[in-house]
Amino acid sequence: MKKKAYLVVLALCAAMAITACGTATDKTEDTKSTTETQNTTETKDSGSADAESTDSSDKEENKTADAGDTRLVTVDDVSKYVTIGEYKGLTLDNTVEVVTDDAVEGRLEQELQNKAEEVTDGSVQNGDVVTINYVGTKDGVAFDGGTANNYELTIGSGTFIDGFEDGIIGMKKGETKDLDLTFPEDYASSDLAGQEVTFKVTLQSFKRAPELTDEWAAKNTDCKTADDYKKEIRKTLESEAKTNARNTLRETAWNTVLSSSEVKEYPQEDLDTAKTEFKTLYENYAKQGDMTLEDFVKAQGISMDDFEEQSNQYAEYKVKQNLIVQGIMDAENMTLEDEKSLSIQDELIKAYDAKDLAALVDQYGQVAVDESIGLLRVEDFILDNATVEEKVAAGDTQGENGDDPSADGSSAEGQVDEELEAAEATDMVPEENSEDSSESVNADSTADTTEQ
Repeated sequence: MKKKAYLVVLALCAAMAITACGTATDKTEDTKSTTETQNTTETKDSGSADAESTDSSDKEENKTADAGDTRLVTVDDVSKYVTIGEYKGLTLDNTVEVVTDDAVEGRLEQELQNKAEEVTDGSVQNGDVVTINYVGTKDGVAFDGGTANNYELTIGSGTFIDGFEDGIIGMKKGETKDLDLTFPEDYASSDLAGQEVTFKVTLQSFKRAPELTDEWAAKNTDCKTADDYKKEIRKTLESEAKTNARNTLRETAWNTVLSSSEVKEYPQEDLDTAKTEFKTLYENYAKQGDMTLEDFVKAQGISMDDFEEQSNQYAEYKVKQNLIVQGIMDAENMTLEDEKSLSIQDELIKAYDAKDLAALVDQYGQVAVDESIGLLRVEDFILDNATVEEKVAAGDTQGENGDDPSADGSSAEGQVDEELEAAEATDMVPEENSEDSSESVNADSTADTTEQ
């Protein structure tokens, strides 16, 4: 079991802050399904575990102060529960990656590939994107995982076993061809390792990336020449590098405070609510696969005892985060309704391309929105009160008065990439199925991928 799988669903602690990534169209369906479960788990946020609270009205007052300020925890005096580490006067480095010529060429190739157009005449070349049907057989019998329809493959990507992609080069649209191949000796499936097989491949269609010329750039971009388009790509990459650096800086600042803080006691009601969130999240995942929670957990290769341990770890992490955020906000007279918090709220609405706050809450839940605003608010405060040295990737300082890396509006954006990579690497997040999952299997089931 991976002991820190609870970090995968940290989106439940700050769903909006973590998943706002550049533009709303950049977000993946996995992230959306994770955060949407907030709507089913936000009913217990009023109430208190404080021993001094005596009835439900007292509990409601713990969530909302006299002035109507929303709170992230059910207790009034956060200092009884957590000792917060130093959060003012931190010294931090903001390191911006240098954009290389190779990076520009790589992005250019990607952009051109995204604009690939279908080829009706001629034959497949290296680099083309083909749509194929294939059936793999061993001794004349189709083997498991060797069949797919409408499979899209970039020739030269190294996705399939040696000889598969090369065998498609030269094929014409509509052509069917048998590829006699041999699986590598170290292939993951012992039934196929070292075995001779035949793939019957039918080329449905194929696309090819355009050649970058002045004429193409003028017709398909806002630039007049190919060189101008390359310069525009470099500017975009430089902006992204600043955004990534700023997000890393935010994460470092927060983790510095988080690691230096110590919980004295966890409010029981907050823990129970967080555990319910965790369980509800995976119940929703299980339902998507028409499975019970127990069967889903078993399918991930862990026991229910392990699942309960992860639930506890997640709950403690989340409650600690909320205690620290609320404690700093209390100490610095900040609220979720003050001017800066409302500004962050507007940033989230814009980042998610939501119509208004009500639409945002409807999609992600009030709890997720409140926690996200609170975390971003506190992170901004930590950075505002820190000494930040601007650097480039090589370590050379940019100067004390260099460009502000947050000037591109990244304050509420960009943390999702790292979180999703972590999520995909864990054993508690279901893999996204392909469109033809009933018939086909992903590349590493039929091929020796570059990742294997």
